[in-house]
Amino acid sequence: MNAAPQPPATVDAFLQAISQQYEDLSKQLKVIARHVEAHRDHLGLDGIQTVAEQCGVQPSAVVRFAKHFGFSGFSEMQKVFRAGLSQQIAPGRSYHLRVREVIESGSSALQPTQIADEFLGGSIAGMQELRHGLDQAAFTRAVDLLADTTAIWIAGSRRSFPVAAYLDYALQHTDKRIGLFSGLGSMQTGQTRSIRPGDVLISISFAPYAEETVEVSQRAVQQGARVIAITDSRMSPLARDAEAALIVQDSATLGFRALTASMGLAQALFVALAYRLELEYVPSAARAPVLT
Repeated sequence: MNAAPQPPATVDAFLQAISQQYEDLSKQLKVIARHVEAHRDHLGLDGIQTVAEQCGVQPSAVVRFAKHFGFSGFSEMQKVFRAGLSQQIAPGRSYHLRVREVIESGSSALQPTQIADEFLGGSIAGMQELRHGLDQAAFTRAVDLLADTTAIWIAGSRRSFPVAAYLDYALQHTDKRIGLFSGLGSMQTGQTRSIRPGDVLISISFAPYAEETVEVSQRAVQQGARVIAITDSRMSPLARDAEAALIVQDSATLGFRALTASMGLAQALFVALAYRLELEYVPSAARAPVLT
């Protein structure tokens, strides 16, 4: 008889376990898994009935979800999230609640300056959340991968295209070969034939995930490339194939999702790489003279 699995002791360990087992979950448990990741800062306060209603399932399904990961039930699972309540709730998520209240109040007389204030405030909150929640190990791994390769590919289309285009521009300042998959003309399939083992692909997409970006990411893995994902969930199709998954969730204000945090993450990634490459560069003037 197999021993019952040990439940994760921390929120990060729990989310990692969910990511690893996500594909094996039932459709109903996948809904709960996505809810847990998206609302991890509030699960320590929400009751089982609230969680069930927000997921559109019965409370018994939430209990099954908890038991699947080794907990005795919902209460024991909730203790993991309550342990982190001494920390301030992520500013981006608390800001989302305030914006939702503005919308639900039925206010239709917002002035342009008020809209600007709400949108910019949400962007600032998203950046603060990214700063406090960035996976440092994954970010360091991403920089290592970029520093160690000779060829970097970038894939991003639709809403993610501005982020991909920025990285394409910035990385041109390095001595590495750079290629951009934009989805233009649906020619990304043919472009992937140029990917070689040891190349690195930066794959960028957020829900609903662009099919062309997912396809490029999967083909890159098949051809021996290593993938860095910039995405919004550990359960996204990009994160599952990535050696380094950088999770970022931009704020949405009045139905429009910002790109501030995503672009900030991309810029931070490039600057960290540039700093690494500069440290490894030895100016010719500093080298020992050649004796003749």
